[in-house]
Amino acid sequence: MSAIPPGAGPRSPSGSRRTGRSALVAALCAALAAALTGCGGEDPDAGTNGVGKLPAAKIESKARAAARQAGTVHLSGNVVSQGRTYKLDMSLAKDGAKGELTTKAAAFQLLRVGDALYLKADAAFWAGEKRGASGAPGGAATKLDGKYVKVPAADPVYKRFSGFTDKDALLTGLLALHGGLTAGDRSDIDGVRTVRLTAGAGAGGTLDVSLEGTPYPLRLQRAGGAGVLRLDDWGKRVDLRAPAKGQVVDYGSKL
Repeated sequence: MSAIPPGAGPRSPSGSRRTGRSALVAALCAALAAALTGCGGEDPDAGTNGVGKLPAAKIESKARAAARQAGTVHLSGNVVSQGRTYKLDMSLAKDGAKGELTTKAAAFQLLRVGDALYLKADAAFWAGEKRGASGAPGGAATKLDGKYVKVPAADPVYKRFSGFTDKDALLTGLLALHGGLTAGDRSDIDGVRTVRLTAGAGAGGTLDVSLEGTPYPLRLQRAGGAGVLRLDDWGKRVDLRAPAKGQVVDYGSKL
């Protein structure tokens, strides 16, 4: 009877179990490694406009260019300017704007069609404007209540509020970020994926730029707690037309 070569005989039950466990562990490790590799290799910008892959300065440049080229935008939120807090709800176009501006003391509507600026407010607002100018209540305040007042271009009221109706000038000032830019954080604005620009380690403001379609700026947090603004409805039509004559008070060259 010939000798059985070492290892050629039947394996013991314990050896089979060890082999089975080793194979199972190897399979699990391979599956886990594959899963981790798949997660780690997933492109966060898959299906986007690709701006998330760009340097922060380039993203800012593209967002500003998109804002300039758009014909219209809806701007809403709060702005702190010269110690005053304004709540804005404005639809801006290249040739005018319309919407509402609210301060601590008053709320009023602004409408600009071309160079013609109209302001609609209650009597209390106009009385306050008159007191500020001459130290006495304005006798015409009640006549202006609820009317569109055509504001003369030379009047301080025009200079004070027309900037809120100038799309390009307003966005140029508001979208300014201060300090070194970084990018990378992803966010979501009403279901639209964004990449966030952070200036001055956050102290210089943040700007969320759309990763879908045109890289429009969608949300701005201004530096120094100077307000938070939403920008939407890019390119949507804004219906601008002068008020009916019966609703307009025109004081000529001076209010």
